[in-house]
Amino acid sequence: MKTKVISIFIVFLITIPFTSFAQNLFPLLGGQRAGTAAATFLKIDVGAEAAAMSGAAVALASDATTLYWNPAAAAQLTGNFLTMSHIEWPVDIQYEYIGYIHHIPRIGTFGLSCGMLHMADMEVTTVYHPTGTGEYFRYNDTFMAFTYAKKMTTRFSFGASVKYVEEHLAGLKMGGWMLDLGTFYWTGFKSLRFAVSLVNFGPDLKPDGTYMKKTKEGGYSESQYEAFSPPTTFRVGSAMDVYSSEQYSITTSFQINHPVDNAENAVIGLDFGLLNHLHVRTGYRINYDDEKFTFGAGFVTNIGQSKIVIDYAYKDFINLTSTHQFTLGFQF
Repeated sequence: MKTKVISIFIVFLITIPFTSFAQNLFPLLGGQRAGTAAATFLKIDVGAEAAAMSGAAVALASDATTLYWNPAAAAQLTGNFLTMSHIEWPVDIQYEYIGYIHHIPRIGTFGLSCGMLHMADMEVTTVYHPTGTGEYFRYNDTFMAFTYAKKMTTRFSFGASVKYVEEHLAGLKMGGWMLDLGTFYWTGFKSLRFAVSLVNFGPDLKPDGTYMKKTKEGGYSESQYEAFSPPTTFRVGSAMDVYSSEQYSITTSFQINHPVDNAENAVIGLDFGLLNHLHVRTGYRINYDDEKFTFGAGFVTNIGQSKIVIDYAYKDFINLTSTHQFTLGFQF
């Protein structure tokens, strides 16, 4: 047992110094696409367990936050789940998420999820009133999603989510429909599983209404707002329980992300479980400019036939403040 644990940690630690070399595998050609997508709040990692493992969660299935990562993984869960998550994002921005998964025998797995990014009202400033006009404006982003997943075989499951997304900024509203698709496959080699998901796929988004644009002649003309693509992301990942016993468990995960609005990147995650109650997690992000290491912990307890899970994740931004995420989940 000790030899296996030491070997796993040595491999994990040896991998880190080579990440600068690994970054060359992900060309920066997509870097110029940064800032070209709308509704980017959909890219925020949901779930403290996943966030603590740097978002390497497409092949994990542990609670209702899996609806965000891979709808197909919902069919891999046993029992019904209710999960709530709160994120303290930089500059006093907060994000709330709630998800519910319900299994119906012989029919499939259904899920409902919603999220909201919000902050306190901000005061309007102008050139002549730099300290504020006394008026305030509001900003918030929301989404709601319905998910269906089903086990096609004992090893393979498929899932899809339909979501509606809205952004509100100072009276302007932008909304649209998006689609998430996912697959989950057990390879048959020990506990190795492989998963793929395509999330936030849909038509371009643009604010409702029109605005007056100044022309070259000095006049004004009514114009449409510019449209932007949704933050579509293609994820490919795998996970494996490299060791499992009544006392300890070790799970590793690896994932490659291909976003439409940035360069390709990869994430690595590690979960160490103790006595099926305490979990310590960490992760590393490859080809990220501002995020590298992530950490977290979780506690699981049983109350009768139900299970309660409390998770925490810490993420450090190099140029911004750190973030904290708390997740509370129920399995019944």
